[in-house]
Amino acid sequence: MIWLALASGLLGFAAIWFTPGAHIPIADASYLSLAALAGIDSLIGGVRAGSEGKFRGSIFVSGFVVNTMLAAFLAYLGDRLGQNLSLALFVVLGGRIFVNLSITRRQWLDHRADLSSTRRAAQLAAKSPQYAGDPSMDGEHGGGAARE
Repeated sequence: MIWLALASGLLGFAAIWFTPGAHIPIADASYLSLAALAGIDSLIGGVRAGSEGKFRGSIFVSGFVVNTMLAAFLAYLGDRLGQNLSLALFVVLGGRIFVNLSITRRQWLDHRADLSSTRRAAQLAAKSPQYAGDPSMDGEHGGGAARE
């Protein structure tokens, strides 16, 4: 599923990049960059929700569209009011991205540690079936019966 999302993103990028006459005015570049950052925030939030088992497609799509449009609109509104809201939006969205990435990273590392301990327990159980499921008999801390 992740490959479909990556392929779609690359296809969309290529469609704009290689289309003659499709260019973005410099004045609109800051709005586009904020919209892209909001989209990345939504993508990473979707990855986090997926790793927590809470992912729902409708929430992801609506959040992606609304966050992207809202970020660009707030930057535009700030420009019209003479205030630079772009910096505040970059800080907020960047902070959310880092928080979601750190939570996802911790969950991934915890998952790897759980898999590693499960594999270790299975290996110990295969070596000594009579001690399967008894962590005090792992042979590392001097506990348990002597091995032949």
